[in-house]
Amino acid sequence: MKDNRREALLASYRDLRVCDVRDAMDALGYFHYGSLDSRIRPLWRTRAYGIARTIRYLPFIGPVPRLSPQEYRYEWTPGYYESICPYPWREDIEEGDFVVIDQSGVNVGLMGSENSLALFNQGVRGFVTNGGVRDTGEIILEKVPFWQMHIAQTMVQVRLQFDAKNIPIAVGGVQIRPADMVIADGDGIIVVPQETTEEVAHWAHEEHERDKKARREHYHKAGLEFDESV
Repeated sequence: MKDNRREALLASYRDLRVCDVRDAMDALGYFHYGSLDSRIRPLWRTRAYGIARTIRYLPFIGPVPRLSPQEYRYEWTPGYYESICPYPWREDIEEGDFVVIDQSGVNVGLMGSENSLALFNQGVRGFVTNGGVRDTGEIILEKVPFWQMHIAQTMVQVRLQFDAKNIPIAVGGVQIRPADMVIADGDGIIVVPQETTEEVAHWAHEEHERDKKARREHYHKAGLEFDESV
């Protein structure tokens, strides 16, 4: 069965820019909340929005095993992904989710081109992590919206371990909870508290329409063809 409120909420943020949402939150008194650290940047210029699906991973604690390449690749690594660093949140994904990963700042490629594309096809609107992402050239070619703190080369073995899912986390200096709204574009990422998503959307649309009207006049005077931004 479709969740009509969820669909309506997503639709209300379809055309909004990060700056519109920031201005709306300021108007409502949320001056010091919502904007993620500006060091978290998009892999490529795009825009995405969705409902927060939160996950936390921690730095791994444990010894580094002494293994042959054969043992490491075909015996130990599958077990690591199964018991130490699994992705149990993948089974919870709903269309319209924005995956927010607290990697504890560890520059590791928990996400790469294969698993991010699989989840994108499953309905994820975008990804953000305070850690690293790898296979970045392929992610750009695949046009998967991704914001990250680091570009990574490494896999997760003996570097990262799963901690929890669907809990409040902190990414980019902002507390993010399941069901908060996430909006991301070239200006960065902003999070809207779930208690005020509808009110923020209302004032953000007012700001956006006022801006479009003013810029249409400038376009006309400059002899520019109207585009989707106006």
